[in-house]
Amino acid sequence: LYSSVAVSSVYGKPGVKLSPTLAAFTNGVATHSMDFDDTWHPATHPSGAVLPALLAASQMLPPNTKPNGLDFLLAFNVGLEVQGRLMHFSTEAHNIPKRFHPPSVVGTLGSAAATAKLLSLSSAQCCHALGIAASLAGAPMANAATQAKPLHVGNATRLGLEAALLAGRGMEANPLILDDIPGCSGFSAFYSVYQPKPLSAPGEHHEFLLEKQDIAFKRFPAHLGMHWVVDAALSVRNLFINYAGSFSPSLIRTIMLKIPVSKYINRPFPSSEHQARHSFQFNACAALLDGEVGLGSFSESSIHRQELRELLDKVVVEHPEDNVANFDKMYGEVALLLHSGDVLTGKCDTFYGHWRKPLSKESLLKKFRSNASHVLPEEKIETIITLVDNLESLSDSSQL
Repeated sequence: LYSSVAVSSVYGKPGVKLSPTLAAFTNGVATHSMDFDDTWHPATHPSGAVLPALLAASQMLPPNTKPNGLDFLLAFNVGLEVQGRLMHFSTEAHNIPKRFHPPSVVGTLGSAAATAKLLSLSSAQCCHALGIAASLAGAPMANAATQAKPLHVGNATRLGLEAALLAGRGMEANPLILDDIPGCSGFSAFYSVYQPKPLSAPGEHHEFLLEKQDIAFKRFPAHLGMHWVVDAALSVRNLFINYAGSFSPSLIRTIMLKIPVSKYINRPFPSSEHQARHSFQFNACAALLDGEVGLGSFSESSIHRQELRELLDKVVVEHPEDNVANFDKMYGEVALLLHSGDVLTGKCDTFYGHWRKPLSKESLLKKFRSNASHVLPEEKIETIITLVDNLESLSDSSQL
């Protein structure tokens, strides 16, 4: 289980291999290091908790037992299915989280379920894998906007993989861990309002949750909530340029942000990269000043610019009652109160990348190519795209 034999690859490091659990951990951390991974509603980051475990496990298995592409896709779907079902059992999970970071909870169980499926564990072993994973899950939201937050996803994928491997070796756990048993906390320990429902056995007409799941893909590397205020800020910036001929911060008296109540992403003066990725104020002002938010927006030099700090000093926050901390219902509004007395307003209730306005495949490929270009040559990037496009016909998924 904790072998020192290095068989599993590390993202972007062709000369580096680690043991399966450490490779899963490293790649899981990488997935969430810039907060650039996919987001669901109810809110979690599902793929980063599952994919690294499956890739590591695929390379771990002997040559004559490698899963094919269809096996890999099915296990991936199972991992996402478990995460989504668990979140749909909780009304608390439908809002921006306050206590536990969701991928550290449901992601750990999703990783365990996906790996258990890939390893063809028995029904009883799968059940124990989820029970073991529940004992390894959970990270507090207080560590959001710190360097520790990506560890949540890294731990989720690694510990889920470990749970499946332990179950495969005979370790047992409470088979009722996901039930709601009065007086005995199981999975309900993570969610104060948790009401599991019996699921019908998958059959010919089974519909995976993924087929109808709300999924958002981010255009820039920051907390999902930032995408509303950035689009609102860009909208009002265009109005300002039409009004004044150029963007002139000296004409602005006050910048009014109308955002939902969510303490960990209400950060008036972020001092680090991770704080900036979780700051309504920073992202609105960066968009106003630069006309975009991208990879470079979160560098140390960008964060500590004097002109940006001067804009942050002008920000005032309001929390309208109709603007709730829910990724399906919230909006972002940015109003510029000018010294002249005029007021310019931009509002966004559905940004490009939201499930109501999804990214095109072209935009997704552009994002992937841009990110991958920092660590891989062009021919390898295109090879990955081709492999993924034809994953269902791949004979050996460890080629990924």
